[in-house]
Amino acid sequence: MKKIPTGIKSFSKLKEENYYFVDKTLMIKDFLEIGSEVTLVTRPRRFGKTINMSMMSEFFDITKDSKEIFKGTKIMDTPYVSEINQYPTIFISFADAKRDKVAVVSTIKMQILKQWKKYKYIFKGLDEFDLPIYQSLLKILTQTEDGSLVGINDAIAFLMDKLQDYYHKEVMVFIDEYDTP
Repeated sequence: MKKIPTGIKSFSKLKEENYYFVDKTLMIKDFLEIGSEVTLVTRPRRFGKTINMSMMSEFFDITKDSKEIFKGTKIMDTPYVSEINQYPTIFISFADAKRDKVAVVSTIKMQILKQWKKYKYIFKGLDEFDLPIYQSLLKILTQTEDGSLVGINDAIAFLMDKLQDYYHKEVMVFIDEYDTP
């Protein structure tokens, strides 16, 4: 018997642990057909934004093999199935960025640092121009108690640039709960 997915935020967990779900995978097709550089998804609370972002991240993430998770879904019957696991993907959630300023900044830095750690292999062999930038940004990200947002946008941009250099593909960035901080 299937379970009801109360509080589940991960598409892969939803599928792997046999929860009920409504197949919204054609949203991936719509996303690709729009072709926008930036898409803002605004829906009411409890509408499924987090699950949908998790689904898209799981679908595109080049570091994963998601064919089994998407088996039997509508997206697998479209030509867009060729896009599965083809893009470097950054998924950041600001859901826990609450309380005072220091806690919010710390959460934001930890989320970005988590993505840096996921892709740490792309930073190996940085040249004499990129290495000091990397070291400076890493220092900024690891100072989680200073309450300073200085360098945050540079840290994301640097990761994106290095991912694009490494994979020679556009980078997908998903930011969930962007409005929480």
